[in-house]
Amino acid sequence: MVADRYRPAYRGPARYARVDETGGVIGFITPMTHNFCENCNRVRVTTAGVLHTCLGQNDAADLKEAIRASDNNNVLLETIAHALKHKPKGHDFVLDRAPVPQISRHMSATGG
Repeated sequence: MVADRYRPAYRGPARYARVDETGGVIGFITPMTHNFCENCNRVRVTTAGVLHTCLGQNDAADLKEAIRASDNNNVLLETIAHALKHKPKGHDFVLDRAPVPQISRHMSATGG
């Protein structure tokens, strides 16, 4: 693997490297050694319609409920805007801190 810095057109928290054998690119997100939270532009939507704005927090917005609550997209757009406005500025991955953070889901269950 080559350590050259591949930078895609979009910006995000990953650090990229090109794989010599395949020509592909792999991205690494390392929240413990490279705290990118203040610049994080990522959110995740689960297959159940739940929007998470941080994998290290218990944040959640129910998009499915917002869609069902209105005949138009107004409630959905308001729900998304509210979630993004309150996106955490930091994560809770430091497990040796007291009290221990209680994240209610595993990262893999959210798609991280």
